[in-house]
Amino acid sequence: MNAHRVEPQSPPRLMDQVRDRLRLKHYSIRTETAYLGWIKRFILFHGKRHPAELGKPEVEAFLTALAVERNVAASTQGQALSALLFLYGEVLGLDLPWLDEVTRAKKPRRLPTVLSVAEVRALIAAVEDPAFALIVRLLYGTGMRVMECMRLRVKDVDFGRREIIVREGKGNKDRVTMLPAGLVVPLRAHISLRRRLHERDLVAGHGTVHLPHALAVKYPNAATAWVWQYVFPAASLSIDPRSGVEQRHHLDEQRVQRAVKRAAARAGITKPVSPHTLRHSFATHLLEAGQDIRTVQELLGHSDVSTTMIYTHVLNRGGLAVTSPLDRLG
Repeated sequence: MNAHRVEPQSPPRLMDQVRDRLRLKHYSIRTETAYLGWIKRFILFHGKRHPAELGKPEVEAFLTALAVERNVAASTQGQALSALLFLYGEVLGLDLPWLDEVTRAKKPRRLPTVLSVAEVRALIAAVEDPAFALIVRLLYGTGMRVMECMRLRVKDVDFGRREIIVREGKGNKDRVTMLPAGLVVPLRAHISLRRRLHERDLVAGHGTVHLPHALAVKYPNAATAWVWQYVFPAASLSIDPRSGVEQRHHLDEQRVQRAVKRAAARAGITKPVSPHTLRHSFATHLLEAGQDIRTVQELLGHSDVSTTMIYTHVLNRGGLAVTSPLDRLG
């Protein structure tokens, strides 16, 4: 009797290895998608050769081509570099020498677009949907980025202390920002309606939500717990791309972006306006009101105060509080 022959398993494909490593390191689904995209482009750029056969010259050639031939932004080139450093360092276990011969895309220094208080008021009034109006007020009143707002969970809104805890913001850092007094009542009402939706989902056999990292394994019941639900949920259920479970995700940030742009057009605001403009306006208006820059830095979650300093250049009297000689003429 012949023994069954066990076929050796083939090693996982490179892209599967990258995906598994990204998930092990708790990278977001957006970063995972972006990194996989850049690695595929890198492989295609070099004729589908395996990255293990490539090295410093090929990485430099690819990044330089992005800057010179495709004229990409500095942040785009930086993301491509991060993806390749992850590939070589975390997946292939190879250290790349210092990439000092890459032609870097120039990062222009641009002043942020800031709305006046009157323009913010007009923008909020022009938002037709009450739920989106609440989001716009929250973005302006807290300084959160749009994705930080979309990922906000019930447990991170503290009405007693009038605080909002921003989890895993830029740089994977947590921070605390204020909950404006004027939003306590409408946000309470919104969360009350949100709870009813969650209860209906539970009755229908759903009610789970994506949990960060390994919490779903550590706390099996947390995925259906009320406190972990998103404050601003999507209108319909969707399939989680990682777990394959049908559940309610957070609202798509692109819907917020479109709502803000439509409101800006209705309000007659001629400046380019996006949800991030509200964050810029939040910081600038705090500084105009006399708030110290270190506090504003903490509220925004900037690691370096020099990043926050850019808002001093859009104040009414300039970054150095210099009065124009014209204003002295009387």
